Amino acid sequence: MIGKRLRLLRILRGFTQEELSKRLGVERTRYNKWEKGVSEPSLKMLCRIADYFRVSTDYLLGRTNILTPPGWKK
Repeated sequence: MIGKRLRLLRILRGFTQEELSKRLGVERTRYNKWEKGVSEPSLKMLCRIADYFRVSTDYLLGRTNILTPPGWKK
């Protein structure tokens, strides 16, 4: 689920894998593995991704379909 959500968020924001991996401070190959579901980001990185996209970790994990948690400004 994480990979599908990462891909969707990346595309919605108009980033290539290369651009987003640079913004997150990881190699593109590592990011690509996350999107493909071969591996998953660490908990620390998952939180960083959630903060970057302003979504909840629950959204990234597929536990909710709500993009923006209550109380967060877009």
